[in-house]
Order: sequence, then structure tokens, then C-alpha cells
Amino acid sequence: MPARFAPIAFGFVLSCLMSFVVSGISTFRNAGLADDVFSLWIGSWLPSWLIAFPIVLIVGPVARRIVNGLVNADPGQAR
Repeated sequence: MPARFAPIAFGFVLSCLMSFVVSGISTFRNAGLADDVFSLWIGSWLPSWLIAFPIVLIVGPVARRIVNGLVNADPGQAR
């Protein structure tokens, strides 16, 4: 994969993992250890991920600019 696709690949992986963990926590909190908890989890994760991926692609650069404005860069390091 060409390096120019790195931000999209990063957003893909990040949104996948984060939505998987958050939906899992939410599912376990609401359903407990029910017999069908895994199918409930996947059922809530997939739509969450489909929403999270484009949001990460849009919000990621904004968050990066905000963080760059909050931190001090080393004098020898480019922003």
C-alpha cells in the first residue's frame, strides 16, 4: 500500500479497534454475560464502526491541529 494511504489506513484500524472495545463495554454493561452477548456485541459494533470510520477521517485532522496548538514543539523539530 502506498504511504499516501497511511492516514486512511490509520483511521480504518483506529475506528475499528476503538468502536469494538467501546461497543463491547457497552454491551456487557447492558446485557451482562448473557448467552447471546457476542452476537449482541457484533450487532452493535458493526453499525458503530460504520459511523466511526468516516468520523475519524473527518475529526482526526481537526484533533491533530488542536493538539499541535496545545503542545510546544522542540525548536529543532518541524510542526
